[in-house]
Amino acid sequence: MKNFLPLLFLLVTLFPNAQTGGISGRVSDNSSGDPLEYASVSVFKTADSSLISGSITDFTGEFNIEELVAGNYYVQVHFLGYKTQTVNGILVNPGQISELGEIRLSPAEQLVEEVNVTGNRINTLSKVDKQTYSAAQFEAAKGGNAIDVLQNMPSVTVNAEGEINVRGSSGFMLLLNGKPVVADPQAVLAQIPANAVQNIELITSPSAKYDPDGKSGIINITTKTAGISGTGLIVNAKYGLPSITDFDNERVAKRFGADITYTYQKGKWNITIGGNYNRDDLAGYRVGNVEIKNFENNTLNKMPSEGERSFNRYDYALRASVNFRMNESNTLSAGIYTGKRFQERDANLNYSNSQWTLDTNEKIYDAPYYNANKQIKQGTFTLGNLDYTHSFKNNSLLTASVLYEYDDLYGTTHNRNLNEPGGEVKQYVQNPYEKPINGYRLKLDYAVPVGNGTLESGYQFRNDKQDGVFDYMITPDDPTAGDNTFSGTALSENTINSLYSQYSFAGDKLEYIVGLRYEYSRRSVKLSFDPEPHILELSNFFPTFNLLYSLQSDLKLKASASRRIQRSSNNQLNPIPEREHSETLEMGDPNLKPEFIWLGELGLVKSFEDGGSVFITAYIQRSKDPVQRVNSVFNDSILYRVYTNVQHGTATGFDMGADLHPAKWWALFLGANINWRNFEGDLKILDDPVRVVNNSGWVYSLNLNSTFNLSSTLSLNANASYLSKRPTPQGEDSRYLIPNLSLKKTFLENRLTASIQWQNIDLGMNESHRQRITTWGDDFYTTTNYIYETDFIMLNLSYNFNWKNGEAKLLKTEFGEKEF
Repeated sequence: MKNFLPLLFLLVTLFPNAQTGGISGRVSDNSSGDPLEYASVSVFKTADSSLISGSITDFTGEFNIEELVAGNYYVQVHFLGYKTQTVNGILVNPGQISELGEIRLSPAEQLVEEVNVTGNRINTLSKVDKQTYSAAQFEAAKGGNAIDVLQNMPSVTVNAEGEINVRGSSGFMLLLNGKPVVADPQAVLAQIPANAVQNIELITSPSAKYDPDGKSGIINITTKTAGISGTGLIVNAKYGLPSITDFDNERVAKRFGADITYTYQKGKWNITIGGNYNRDDLAGYRVGNVEIKNFENNTLNKMPSEGERSFNRYDYALRASVNFRMNESNTLSAGIYTGKRFQERDANLNYSNSQWTLDTNEKIYDAPYYNANKQIKQGTFTLGNLDYTHSFKNNSLLTASVLYEYDDLYGTTHNRNLNEPGGEVKQYVQNPYEKPINGYRLKLDYAVPVGNGTLESGYQFRNDKQDGVFDYMITPDDPTAGDNTFSGTALSENTINSLYSQYSFAGDKLEYIVGLRYEYSRRSVKLSFDPEPHILELSNFFPTFNLLYSLQSDLKLKASASRRIQRSSNNQLNPIPEREHSETLEMGDPNLKPEFIWLGELGLVKSFEDGGSVFITAYIQRSKDPVQRVNSVFNDSILYRVYTNVQHGTATGFDMGADLHPAKWWALFLGANINWRNFEGDLKILDDPVRVVNNSGWVYSLNLNSTFNLSSTLSLNANASYLSKRPTPQGEDSRYLIPNLSLKKTFLENRLTASIQWQNIDLGMNESHRQRITTWGDDFYTTTNYIYETDFIMLNLSYNFNWKNGEAKLLKTEFGEKEF
């Protein structure tokens, strides 16, 4: 590491400072006040209109252009979907920076007409390294959470278990307002109200300044705050009516919640405070079957089951952030978060077990029983951050940040086998655990203008430590209850040091970002029953390249290449088994390898005068050692569910998207992904012999979102998400469909909004909100159909006081949710 610190110092100090004058300013959306990142700023000499210099705006919308000879200039600002704006009469003096202040861009002419008539806006923006989507267009998601918004994105799908996939993979990194979240994305996004989401950015091939975590790239969620001086307050509430498909379960699902955000902005201060409570139960039913062969005993055990599988879940949190602009050169910001999350899953199943002979298929015996399984997971999360930013006279920028988090995670699984519902308990197994986690992150970044671009360099230190205690209790007594197979302690620690440098250039037709990131990481897992710690040390480079070239004013070519890593969570590394169901033990592997990914992309983006656009991107993704959860036989009636590495994985396909305005009263958003996915090579599961797998198939997903503006205050929104069946290393997952409908009405000059949503539409066809997962091997076969409630109604009400949309830097958990 010491060898790289001098390199970083040279990168950020040896480039020349401005010797003459310069120009600076900030570019924003005229209607919302939102900063416009990656807007192109060009400087021309007034005398002969020759192009002298240029730059692009950063994430705050600001730009700084130096080394301009004293004289008269004018500036042109360009951004996709907006009218070009010219600022004339700029006088540059030696040794001084001419401050242009706020430059507000308005939508293109035809789009302005649509804004005035129907309220439509630009919903999709394509930049050199990302696609940005406005959350406001997805009305059917309002009242839900960020997952409901996200599943409308091209190439993004959500299955019946709530697992989020990008291009068919659950491995992506989540950012909240640009800050990395090492937590489980599904758990974090479930706690963000859909009403609070401003934009979603899909960054499938991130540049070097981002962490390289996530095989499918990055999803950045930006949230709302007040964007004007003064105060702003927005309040949202929701209530869910009972579903018509309750499956005669013991538990009745409850859905209600509220969230509130208050912002004060005046002078040097910007303060945001938010809080929310969300109850989001889910009723369901499970039908499954497990078959295990014992070739030595010539037996086949069949274990069909069916019954309730429902969730009782709630979360609440308080968040606050403070931004203080000390002076023109220094800004200080801080944030704090505290909250709790609770989830209780009931799986009450009737089993019709039987044993048969393998060779003659004769029944040996029947052994029916009832299994009451309750899994409780909960945690409290507390964290804080502090950021400092200093701007120098040469328009370079230094940013330092620190984040610390402590989370108290705990829970238990109760597994009761009875002769019948309410009958005698034959066996009672408990798996209580405690696994508190400490984590912190230190980061230093420096950016300096160089020519028509910006050189950025930085250093980051990450550390998280989890001390887990896992117990196992069984009634009646069992000799295995006290051995090291089912109980013990696991201490996991991850430490990562990283350096990066990248250069971004923006010209009239060409934009590119080229960068390199270096990481040294150390992972250790210490187990109470193993005297030798499991240690993995890695030293890796992660090159990145992004390009955007204007073939025409309305047609752009995009290309990118990058190397990434998918790290294992502490849960995946924990080898202590948990009795998740009567017939399953789930466990990890402390020797798991991280997955390394090479990605290449090539695409086209076509924009229209009305603000609409279409795009298509071809990609190839090659993975080494992808981590998968697979099955193996434990005994005649129990399967292991184990995390392990498959030797190779490949995905080749296309992303397609269209943001269209067929009429002034109609907005249509379409997204699709199709890819060929393959898993191949050696597969090692515990002490089983090495197996060779080669499973492949086509996978596709379709997302449709259509809004009809019936009047200036009334709109109807319909959306649907479809995921085809897809191959896994040991089997396949079936297709999955979710349609929704929403009617929205605004009152009091759009301050009050009421909506009614019809979610998970099925109409008795038994096609929506259900998915079957099937795996098989030489000595087992298992299939499970997860069926969840459909056709329920949500009522939503929102009121805002003096509110303008912006981005709230509200803190979210950095480490704990991933292990929740």
